[in-house]
Amino acid sequence: MALENIILEHEKGIATIFINRPEKLNALNRATIQELHETLKLVDENPEVRVIIITGSGEKAFVAGADISEFAHFTSVEGSQLAAQGQQLLFDFIENMKTPVIAAINGFALGGGLELAMACHFRIASENAKMGLPETSLGVIPGYGGTQRLPQIIGKGRAMEMIMTAGMIDAETAKIYGLVNHVVPQTDLFSTYTTIATRIIKNSPVAIAKAIEAVNANYISGVNGFDVEIKNFGDCFATDDFKEGTTAFLEKRKAEFK
Repeated sequence: MALENIILEHEKGIATIFINRPEKLNALNRATIQELHETLKLVDENPEVRVIIITGSGEKAFVAGADISEFAHFTSVEGSQLAAQGQQLLFDFIENMKTPVIAAINGFALGGGLELAMACHFRIASENAKMGLPETSLGVIPGYGGTQRLPQIIGKGRAMEMIMTAGMIDAETAKIYGLVNHVVPQTDLFSTYTTIATRIIKNSPVAIAKAIEAVNANYISGVNGFDVEIKNFGDCFATDDFKEGTTAFLEKRKAEFK
């Protein structure tokens, strides 16, 4: 698979995906969204990949937004199609992947960039990171899930303020809001997400996939998340991972999940 805008690295169960358009501050265009989808699908199907990291190339930006030049002259129908296709192809796809996806925010995460980070299962930021949804300053609203995921993560009031003011917040504020889990010096970003990923890898990949599905169920209209949890809990009992985990516990040794 030839990649023009993506760099993929894989080592010790961790697949790191770099969005590589530094001259555009890694802005998302349709080609990059397609490449991200194809890369994520590939690594999600690879049993040797246990954790996925998404980050930006360079030191300035994670993703500084969508590529406005692509849609500045769209009609309303074309705009709706752009949002629908992007959400299905990338943002909803990431949220529902069975492999954990961590956003390592290494700089500006604005507009579509913040929406990409929010679609990941959780986020880590470097101290220089800035985050925001500036779409209303362009006469439009977030279209890749920002109006839905931001209030889910930080609460309705704070989300409303961020969207209405089109302003940016710094990494420490994002941590206080619960938008990111950790804030570290930029030089420590790699070691931090590697340490967290290594801890995840020690646990059952089957159970983690079931947990992701159960947590996400709470945010699906018409779905009872407790029912999904009950089903997924029961499903785990029929897996080799459950047998290995419980046997290892009773034998007072560390479990070895495949």
